[in-house]
Amino acid sequence: MEDQTTQKEPKKPEKNQENNGPANYARYTGLGIQMVIIILITVWGGIKLDELFLLETPVFTIILSLLGVAAAIYTVIKDFIR
Repeated sequence: MEDQTTQKEPKKPEKNQENNGPANYARYTGLGIQMVIIILITVWGGIKLDELFLLETPVFTIILSLLGVAAAIYTVIKDFIR
């Protein structure tokens, strides 16, 4: 006869490992939208500054778009850590 202590009980998933797919989907979709908005605003600002100063080379667009990408990545990393 088998001892009850030798029977393996199925492990319950820990709270962090539960399947919460829709919540993760919404969270990461929001992060993606947030990144796109940050990048679009900085590129738009660069275009407007280039038009204001009548520059032939889009210096402000290049600089602000790179800063926008860096800010978007920083925001995502900050949210991942949290």
